[in-house]
Amino acid sequence: MDVNSDQLSQVLSRFSVTAGVFYSGNLCGFSSFESPNEQVGHIHLLKKGRLEIQYPGGKKEILDKPSLVFYPKPIKHRIIASEADQTEVVCATVSYGAGPSNPLAQALPEMICQPLTANPRLSNTVIWLFEEAFSDQSGKQVVMNKLCEILIVQLLRQVIEKGESNGGMLAGLADPQLNKALQLIHQQPQKNWLLQDLATAAAMSRSKFAEQFKLVIGQTVGEYQTSWRLSIAKGLLKQGYSVGWVANEVGYENASALARVFRKQLGVSPKQWLLNFG
Repeated sequence: MDVNSDQLSQVLSRFSVTAGVFYSGNLCGFSSFESPNEQVGHIHLLKKGRLEIQYPGGKKEILDKPSLVFYPKPIKHRIIASEADQTEVVCATVSYGAGPSNPLAQALPEMICQPLTANPRLSNTVIWLFEEAFSDQSGKQVVMNKLCEILIVQLLRQVIEKGESNGGMLAGLADPQLNKALQLIHQQPQKNWLLQDLATAAAMSRSKFAEQFKLVIGQTVGEYQTSWRLSIAKGLLKQGYSVGWVANEVGYENASALARVFRKQLGVSPKQWLLNFG
C-alpha cells in the first residue's frame, strides 16, 4: 500500500489513541465502571473461565470462552465472576487525545464483543498480551499497553473491512470514492474545501457527491469538516498550544473565530473546554 493512501494511519496520527492496562489476573467478585464523568473507553479480555457483564436496566452478557470486549466510548457496566469460575482477565482503559467525542470513537459501534477465534491476527496479539500479563518479565506494563494499542488498530481495520462502523468517518474510509475526498479534508484541515473540488477527487458529480457523503457519513461536508477541525483543535489545546495558534492550524482566522465555533458546537469556549476536559 502507498504510504500516502494509508488513511487510517493518517487519522491515527491526528488523534492520540492510548491504552493503559490497569488489571490482569484472577477476577473474583465484581468491578464497576459506572462513573458519570467517565472519559475513557475500556477493553476486557477473557483468558479463561466465565465472565458476566451487566448493564443498567438488567441487560447482561455471559462469556464462557476466550473473548474480547471493546467499548470505544464510556459505557456504564459491571464485570462479575465467582471464585469457582477461576476467571482470568486483562482490563485496559482507552483514551483519546481529543476526548471520547472525536469522530473516530463516534464512528465505532457502541460495543465489539467477539470470541478470540473470530479474528486470527487479533487472536495472536491477545495471546502475546496474555503471555506478558501473566508473567514477571521486566517492562511488561509498557509492552501490555503497546499491545493493547495494536489491538485497537486491528479492531479498526476489522470495522472498516467488514463494514461494521456506526456510519461516520470509518464508513467514509470504507467507501472507495468518498475516501479520496476524506483524504484531502484530513490532510489539509486548514483549507476551506470547495464542494466541487472534493466531488472531483471522488470522481462524482457535485450533487451526487453531496448526497452520497450525507448518506454514508451522516453529516454534510461542511458539518464533517467542522467536526474534524474541532477534534484536531481539542488535541492541540490539550498539548498546550495557544488558542490563536490552534485556530490558524485548523483553518480559522483567529482565536475569536475558533471560540465562536466552540461555543456554537460545544456550548463553551476553548479555554473553558480545556478546564473541563483537559
